[in-house]
Amino acid sequence: METIRDALGNLNSKLITRSRKPPVSFEEFLYDVVKRPDVVLRNIFQVFHDMIEYNMGEGIDEYPNDPESIHYVYYDCSRLFEEKSDRPFFADRLFANRLVNLVESMKRGAQQNKIYIFNGPPGCGKSTFLNNLLRKFESYVNSEEGMRYELVWRIDPKLFGLESQVAAFPVLEQLSALLAQERGGCEGNGVTESHVPVTSDGYIEIPCPSHDNPLLLVPKSFREEFFNDLFKDSPFRERIFSDREYHWLFKDKPCTFCSALYKALLNLLKNPQEVHRMVWARHYLFNRRVGEGISVFSPGDAQLKNNIVYNPAIQARLNNLLKSSNEVHYVFSRYAKTNNGVYALMDIKGHNTERFIELHNIISEGVHKVEDTEENVNSLLLAIMNPEDQKNIKEFKSFSDRIDYINIPYVMDMNTEVKIYKNTFGKQIEERFLPRVLTNFARVIISSRLTTRSEALLEWIGESKKYNLYCDDNLQLLKMEIYSGVIPPWLSEDDRKKLTARRRRRIIAESDREGISGISGRDSIRIFNEFFSTYAKHEKLINMSMLCEFFTRKKRDLMQSIPSGFLDSLVRMYNYTVLQEVKESLYYYNEHQIARDIMNYLFAINFEAPANEVCTWTKDHLKITDEFFNSIETRFLGADASGKRRSEFRESAQKEYTSKTLTQEIMLEQKAVTQTEIYRRLHERYVQNIKEKVLDPFLDNDNFRRAIKDYNLPDFKTYDKRIRVDVRYLIRNLQRKFGYTEQGAREVCIYVIDNELARTFVSR
Repeated sequence: METIRDALGNLNSKLITRSRKPPVSFEEFLYDVVKRPDVVLRNIFQVFHDMIEYNMGEGIDEYPNDPESIHYVYYDCSRLFEEKSDRPFFADRLFANRLVNLVESMKRGAQQNKIYIFNGPPGCGKSTFLNNLLRKFESYVNSEEGMRYELVWRIDPKLFGLESQVAAFPVLEQLSALLAQERGGCEGNGVTESHVPVTSDGYIEIPCPSHDNPLLLVPKSFREEFFNDLFKDSPFRERIFSDREYHWLFKDKPCTFCSALYKALLNLLKNPQEVHRMVWARHYLFNRRVGEGISVFSPGDAQLKNNIVYNPAIQARLNNLLKSSNEVHYVFSRYAKTNNGVYALMDIKGHNTERFIELHNIISEGVHKVEDTEENVNSLLLAIMNPEDQKNIKEFKSFSDRIDYINIPYVMDMNTEVKIYKNTFGKQIEERFLPRVLTNFARVIISSRLTTRSEALLEWIGESKKYNLYCDDNLQLLKMEIYSGVIPPWLSEDDRKKLTARRRRRIIAESDREGISGISGRDSIRIFNEFFSTYAKHEKLINMSMLCEFFTRKKRDLMQSIPSGFLDSLVRMYNYTVLQEVKESLYYYNEHQIARDIMNYLFAINFEAPANEVCTWTKDHLKITDEFFNSIETRFLGADASGKRRSEFRESAQKEYTSKTLTQEIMLEQKAVTQTEIYRRLHERYVQNIKEKVLDPFLDNDNFRRAIKDYNLPDFKTYDKRIRVDVRYLIRNLQRKFGYTEQGAREVCIYVIDNELARTFVSR
């Protein structure tokens, strides 16, 4: 029993915390306005913006100091679309930036009179996106961070001298309800409610049907002076009057019911203070399931004959209080339930086409006619649509400038595509792949979604052949890197400088026309499942040879969707990359000796051969001859460099040393020779040349290949000590530097050797 009591006690306390807090008086509400204006003074568009920002953060700019940055940053969308979701939606970098730009424009006040349509092909996850977005939005607005106030009237019947008539209220209410039901039955008009909230102390509570902020009751002609007085000593005052996002506080009107009741009470009581005591505020709670704050309609949801709502019980009370049956009408439409909320259409077809047409007046004028009165509608209007359904709204040309299309294409960021595979099949799938092979599978899928010709890239790069080690002829591999937020390190210095903000925007802008065809999201999961099921059974890790075999032999039909030559370019890029990794991992050198060689060379180029000198920096006795220069210049230029090339290189180095290195960097800036620019460049050349040749001793050495296969097995001890040292150094470096497992390191080494990659790229 004690356990049961504890469980019930914890449940009860949590339910109390979640339940709606009691209303607060207008004066208490204004205190909160002054205390937290950035929270309390938010309309639906500001709250929507804050919800996105709250869940996604500010984003990460990998190139914060780049003067040509376009702020195309990484946003972590997992909290917004993935966490606590049965069907997560994975937003790539392109869409995340598109969404942030949209809500930023909303916050700046550019949101009025529009419907936002998320447009994308079948299988891109539009429905999942909208459902997850609204689920997170509902959670946010019902939390302390996202809370908003709505107006509620608390009327004391005693002020109207009705204490003796309280008992008559139920009779009047029943009579009004019967009359309304009869009217509705005859005309098929509206929905009838009969509940009247009455507090324990006898107050009648009437909520604003349109969920208006209580501040809208302040007459528009007095608001500027009112806010000036309210924020007289607050730094927030300037923002209220200058920021576009708060313009709604001065231009929006209260709903017709609240406006009429406010005027009627002022006329009847002749005391504004008493009227304002009846104005209270409570938290605006959203509940999608009952259409409160959020209403979502599917194409198959039938239209109501009439969406007008009456409450004869409340109307009867008002008539008794005001001594009139014509002055204030408690009648509203279903649109009022989502005023200052979200009204969403899942696909504009079927019955939703009719709903979309009905939004015309709301989008154009911001009002909706309810019988004889006009109802204000300031809702966030959202919809999702397939491209082929645009024909359903094409004839309504007056809508064209009222619609903002936001594209949701297929994923075009390889990292996000991989994330989808991991979510669908489990994170452990990555353990069955050699590094980068899983990402390369995603690249193949994404290549089918991109255009084969990019005017922006061609205008920037020009001839693609210069990057044939890293890229395909159509530069799709380069575009994928940029779409994922990476500026590839293999770009030349000249091309890197030419990547201006204008060019970046042109490249990103091309994404608006991509991702609408090719292999869909659903198909990519099916294809990956077939691929993984085929090759994960092997003892070997999944490698590039298996990937190529799958697309070229087992799924030849898919090659029609993949651009010609793309797979070959992808393999070439992969081969070159892993070759460099193996070289980097096998290469070890004596840094001290390299430094001595470079310093001796920089000293010697200032003398004519033959000569005998003592180096200023190393104190070595140098015999400066052509053989001396050739031995070191071979490390800078390679063994195949001609005598003319060596002579030109030496002359250029000597000129730079005397004109800049010695006079400016060493003498003026007091730099050590090892800190100079010329030393840095010569060091890079020296190291790179050694790396290029590091595999040469092992290319035809069968023992080296066998030792790699036998690594960490008993037979490994039988190999020559030098081979064991080299293999152990190679395997461990691949694990430490590039994230290979031991098995993966062995297999990638065998891949490099068996495919003779060192010879393939020897001349490059």
